[in-house]
Amino acid sequence: MNNKAVATPTRTKEILETYGFSFKKSLGQNFLIDVNILKNIIEHAGIDHSVGAIEIGPGIGALTEQLAIHADRVAAFEIDQRLLPILEDTLSAYDNVHIINQDILEADVTSVIKNTFHEGQEIHVVANLPYYITTPILMKLLMDQLPIDSITVMIQKEVADRMAAEPNTKSYGSLSIAVQYYTEAHVSMNVPKTVFMPQPNVDSSVLHLKMRDQPPVEVVDENFFFEIARATFGQRRKTLMNNLARHFKGKMDKEEIRHRLQRVEIDPGRRGESLTMEEFARLANVFYSESI
Repeated sequence: MNNKAVATPTRTKEILETYGFSFKKSLGQNFLIDVNILKNIIEHAGIDHSVGAIEIGPGIGALTEQLAIHADRVAAFEIDQRLLPILEDTLSAYDNVHIINQDILEADVTSVIKNTFHEGQEIHVVANLPYYITTPILMKLLMDQLPIDSITVMIQKEVADRMAAEPNTKSYGSLSIAVQYYTEAHVSMNVPKTVFMPQPNVDSSVLHLKMRDQPPVEVVDENFFFEIARATFGQRRKTLMNNLARHFKGKMDKEEIRHRLQRVEIDPGRRGESLTMEEFARLANVFYSESI
């Protein structure tokens, strides 16, 4: 095709028309049509010629093209088979891109990393993620404990805010705890819906997650730690006492719950959103023995 960047409205339309491509709502396909935004994402992600990049959902190759230009090599997971011939065309000028026709949620990402990148190479995940499946994808990447350095993703603004939220804010919840247990999270930039085709109904943000060498708190059991966090936010307006009593119904009475909260010096009248990560860890550790 021509030399114009993929991420322009005219080139995107031209590609879609050439291939008679129609968007699948079920896959949450929204293609980026602004090269400057893509270059900003590349910069926020810390991509340069020494690093490897993993992309999820390359679409017609708008972000992939920029990654191919700036990174050493790129592995991109695309679930929609209809896009494979398009990607072969739009990325034909680059020999450092490996397209994998697989659902990222089912993929063995560790072996893809082993087979695609140099040993010990710095690796960054960069993606424009479909809104409907953002959280499962990110949680898989975090919990699989992959040898990656960071994740930079364009996601729904509201979800990005929740993942990077601090205690005592409206957005803070069990998702904030889960993400920040594994990473240092911050919102790098907000993005208007006008830079997508088709336009989504919501605004987006670029979220940057820097992987931690180790979690900021020590917990006896990670799954239980996340479970307790979810339980305390079960009904946001209710106190810790009420949410925990509901969670441990039939296993532990209110008196025992009160006693344990006293042991870790946490007021039963507080709400989940007021607890720091460190307090959640103390809470989970003191209740863990009872859950086995």
